[in-house]
Amino acid sequence: MSDVSITDRAEWLKDESLQTLLAALCADGEEARIAGGAVRNTVLGLPVTDIDIATTTLPDETERRAQAAGFRTAPTGKDHGTITVIADGQTYEVTTLRSDVETDGRRARVVFGRDWTRDAERRDFTINALYATADGAVIDLVGGLADIESRTLRFIGDAEARIREDYLRILRFFRFFAWYGRGRPDADGIRASARLKDGLSTLSSERVWAELRRLLSAPDPSRALLWMRQSGVLTAILPESEKWGIDAIHGLVAAERDLGWTPDPLLRLEAIVPPDAVRIEAMAARLKLSKTETARLLAWAGTMPIQHATSEIALAKIAYRAEPTGLDDRLRLALAASRARAAQDDSAMIEAGGYSKLLRYLESWEKPVFPLKGGDLVVLGAETDKRLGNTLKTIEDEWMNGGFKQDRDALLARAKSLLNENAS
Repeated sequence: MSDVSITDRAEWLKDESLQTLLAALCADGEEARIAGGAVRNTVLGLPVTDIDIATTTLPDETERRAQAAGFRTAPTGKDHGTITVIADGQTYEVTTLRSDVETDGRRARVVFGRDWTRDAERRDFTINALYATADGAVIDLVGGLADIESRTLRFIGDAEARIREDYLRILRFFRFFAWYGRGRPDADGIRASARLKDGLSTLSSERVWAELRRLLSAPDPSRALLWMRQSGVLTAILPESEKWGIDAIHGLVAAERDLGWTPDPLLRLEAIVPPDAVRIEAMAARLKLSKTETARLLAWAGTMPIQHATSEIALAKIAYRAEPTGLDDRLRLALAASRARAAQDDSAMIEAGGYSKLLRYLESWEKPVFPLKGGDLVVLGAETDKRLGNTLKTIEDEWMNGGFKQDRDALLARAKSLLNENAS
């Protein structure tokens, strides 16, 4: 037990449903505590989204007590001791105290117990092994509070042994460092991650991308990415970044901070991989990215670089044919890169001004609707063959090159003229 309390900082702890559930689980000699991230984030003064509970009650008893208290339950991970309790739209993951008795680097066989220290010691990092009682008293069994104070991310016990239990902990090490660490990562954790990085190949693509995406969502993932590069971990999971480099991430993070952009994990990914459609497609397939994510990355890779001196009308013509997200991503990355160079290069300040102007124009630009359709040409006597499509495209290109100014009547007159030329 520590002398730290989160009572005054944890509004979520005052929730009536949570207190009712804790009381039910603590009756008749049993005990339940808030565990992990909710306690960590409250101590750090950060938002709390998920609330997990550790308990001495066995899963069947957890279900019985929660239901008797009026809550719905779901056996989401019952074999591993976890019951999901649903209360007024809020879900709580309630897990019986346990210890791992057999692991293979991806999953563990567990036994249930009543020893809080053993339960804490089976967790990954000291800052994730904090507990809090219903009245807000924080219980620290592995030195997590001191590590939070110094912003040190440290494995519990032997780092290499903890990683061998689940190789995903390598990526979690860097992800949690990106979110909560300061200075230099724990040396034992870095060495163990570098030695065991080959174990990452045994993980599912979905787990790898989920961790990388969370890491890239951190306020500033640049230091974590640097140490992932130094340890060889980044190349192991993202070989596309090896010869491209990660230097652009610094300028992008600075632009996000200074310009009020929301941190965007896909834009950050684009900053550290080459805009090569073939390689991007292979990467997306390997990591099993969603169709939406893949489409955005391919749109970015397929959009040609934009010069800072491009005129607004020229940008409008590009935007008319381009995928909007790809063009927007290109401009944002170009603006971030030029801003990063501006401290040493006066010409980069001019570039940054140009890209900023283009980005503002693009944000307010609305794609115009071409006034003609194929049916309009058929009415004028066009045959329904490939020549119709070619004629329509010619007119659309002329309309676009003219700044989208010609109205429907002018375009119909032009169409009639072209059809007459083709017929003669």
